[in-house]
Amino acid sequence: MSDSSLVFALENGSLSALSKIPKSDLHSHAGRGGHISYIEKYANVKITPNEVPFESLYEMNQWLKENVKCHLPGGAEGYLKQIEASFAQAAADNVTVLALSFCVDEIQLLGGMEAFKNTIDGLREKYAPNTKLYPDLALGYFPEEVNALDEILERKFFSGVDIMNYMGTYTMDELKRICRKLKENELILKAHIGEFGEADDVWRYAEELGLDQIQHGVLAAKSDKVMRYLADNRIQLNVCPTSNVMLKVSADYETHPIHTLFANGVKVTINTDDLLIFNSTLSEEYLKLYKAGMKAADLEVIRQTGLHYA
Repeated sequence: MSDSSLVFALENGSLSALSKIPKSDLHSHAGRGGHISYIEKYANVKITPNEVPFESLYEMNQWLKENVKCHLPGGAEGYLKQIEASFAQAAADNVTVLALSFCVDEIQLLGGMEAFKNTIDGLREKYAPNTKLYPDLALGYFPEEVNALDEILERKFFSGVDIMNYMGTYTMDELKRICRKLKENELILKAHIGEFGEADDVWRYAEELGLDQIQHGVLAAKSDKVMRYLADNRIQLNVCPTSNVMLKVSADYETHPIHTLFANGVKVTINTDDLLIFNSTLSEEYLKLYKAGMKAADLEVIRQTGLHYA
């Protein structure tokens, strides 16, 4: 759809019209990409969304466990219902380009790489046949996960890697070795950085690991030097506004760093992160930013950036 379609939808505050416009979601955790209404219908329960910002990632994960996962079966059955919800949401919101991240233990839960690939491909075909999936391999959760890399890479399923080293699972030297291996296998290199910490962390990770994209990276807006580096090197930030507000990275949408990043020529996309927790669809993310002062034409540029992911 054209620029005018997005402008019309935003100016009229129409979520229905926005949901019909093709979009990308390039930062979504696979088991958390669905809408709580999907789980409510499946489990015949009412789930009250959390509306107060979380104090920590731990508190966020506890909320998910106590309010959503408690209504799902354990093991692979419950996990697959969450993946099903993610694909159903992509179809409902016309997310035509989707980068879901999957952890190594999720692959193991489904019986290894071949069974995992067949299962995920089958769910996408059933629930989101018009969505192009670019799966990311999430790393950084436990050291032993790297032992499975050769088998995983052999199947040629993953398009990218999403490094999340918040727990200090790997040293920088270890990450460099991992990234070299993944680059040799032509994966898009991404890392969670710049959500917490300092602006210079964004530059350091991007430069030392040779990152193509950064998940979040919003703290770069605090440094003109870092923003210039990102803009000059065309390193894309996959930004998640509501996630940032709900984790107190940003106070609100009006002062969210995406305004500054975009104005300084940094490539950005708009994404949901953990929709099952933050309860904000991709269409709602666009509308929130428009109401917070972003121009519709600028949001169209951002939309096109995501659609040209491949």
